[in-house]
Amino acid sequence: MLRVPEPRRAAEPLRVASVPAGHVYVRHLSREVGPAPHRLPDPEPPGVNRYAGAEWWPPVMLDPAWVRDADIDLMHVHFGFDGCEPETLREVARTLRGRGIPLVLTVHDLRNPHHEDRSVHDAQLDVLVPAADALLTLTPGAAAEVRRRWGREATVVPHPHVVPFRTMAVAQDCRGRRRVGAVRVGLHVKSLRASMDPGAVLPVLARTVAELPGAVLQVNGHRELLEPDGAHHDADLAALLRAEQAAGRIDLRVHDFLGDDAFFAYLGSLDVSVLPYRFGTHSGWLEACRDLGTTVVAPTCGYFAEQGPVLTYGHDEHGLDADSLADAVRTAVLERPALGATIDERRAQRALVADVHDEVYAAAVSARRVG
Repeated sequence: MLRVPEPRRAAEPLRVASVPAGHVYVRHLSREVGPAPHRLPDPEPPGVNRYAGAEWWPPVMLDPAWVRDADIDLMHVHFGFDGCEPETLREVARTLRGRGIPLVLTVHDLRNPHHEDRSVHDAQLDVLVPAADALLTLTPGAAAEVRRRWGREATVVPHPHVVPFRTMAVAQDCRGRRRVGAVRVGLHVKSLRASMDPGAVLPVLARTVAELPGAVLQVNGHRELLEPDGAHHDADLAALLRAEQAAGRIDLRVHDFLGDDAFFAYLGSLDVSVLPYRFGTHSGWLEACRDLGTTVVAPTCGYFAEQGPVLTYGHDEHGLDADSLADAVRTAVLERPALGATIDERRAQRALVADVHDEVYAAAVSARRVG
């Protein structure tokens, strides 16, 4: 028999199962200070998959057995359902409904960046989107796609800041003092997602940056991808990068997975970051760049350009528009546009994001209790 949760008193915060609670996006949905929902920590399963310094595991909160006994008022799914069969997600939704607990879904990815074949992610969304009591997403374009595909309305709420405010302040101050020196254009080739195609953009970037006085193309990559004994070694990409390095066209830096502090320092040291995606929906990387004052050159696939001010170039599953990429990089280097977000803007945005989530949660819980 399913246990129906007792209503909270007005003074008690809602108990929210956020999937996953530890993600930086989720951590920044609450106000800096003041009342907030109580977001339960991620339960850690017995076996944790540690890979290259990063941690990932299928969320325990998406186990129907956990849902049957959890002391929660609401579940909010963001990421992490990649490894869940659609029937498992259907059982989670049925269990929540049977207990009178609303399900909220933020549609971050309409196309999973890790999957070459979109069919699995589509099947998962075909369960979650219709089952959700409330939907959110990050851009008007994504909301329109949700409307076309499922006939549901999603509340559009912006992506909050990624970088801590104190780190933002230091990075933006350092950038303001950095008046001379090479303009650094960055391309990152971390553990390759299916959505990434750095091999297509690299030759164009190398030629373009080489023609711009005072510009340097810096390519950072993970050892597991670029070194012969790496777990996901890509021999073709490694050979291409080594050839460009030997020709003096790139500053190649190979390293392990970067922790947050090192990652923000690296990203803040760039003037321009080129996103080499051929499909996708939204990007936390883009938001971190804007926090740090790094200009983003983003592809036209997905809804990256709707997240905030960026320079764009043509790139999708049908191919690359090399001329538009070269033009965007020239603009970034020669005009040095200021496309980042200020701390005041991000603080105001975070308060707005918190207000929207409070309203959505309250409406979903109220509707379930009435129903």
